[in-house]
Amino acid sequence: MLKEFKEFAMKGNFVDMAVGIVIGAAFSTIVKSFVDDIIMPMVGYVTGGVDFSDLFVVIDNPVEGATYTTLEAASEAGAVTVNYGVFINAVVTFLIVAFVLFMVIKGMNKAKAAMEEEKAAAPAEPSAEVKLLTEIRDQLAKQ
Repeated sequence: MLKEFKEFAMKGNFVDMAVGIVIGAAFSTIVKSFVDDIIMPMVGYVTGGVDFSDLFVVIDNPVEGATYTTLEAASEAGAVTVNYGVFINAVVTFLIVAFVLFMVIKGMNKAKAAMEEEKAAAPAEPSAEVKLLTEIRDQLAKQ
């Protein structure tokens, strides 16, 4: 069983998948920062200063009549909240990641199609055996 696992782990697909997961995790961090630190502040500015990460609804408030201006303040007070602003940020992050992956896959498919076209366009060189037979035929035709 250990031998089979070693063979599986050393196959190219497994290693490629592991590299993809590590790069994907790093890419996710970059995209999250891009959304949280660049995109959403600009969207907030355009929408009149709305900070999407602080959009929430209090479901259960431990302090009667208290209102909270930030999600952090509500959390510190122990209020139960629905954090739909954080969800909006997650959706925007997902859409950016999905779009980038779409573009990468589209580029790979285009490159793959170009390589296949190139292979189909280039005539296959005859084998050594075919070349020899052609020479023999040509010699016989001369006689």
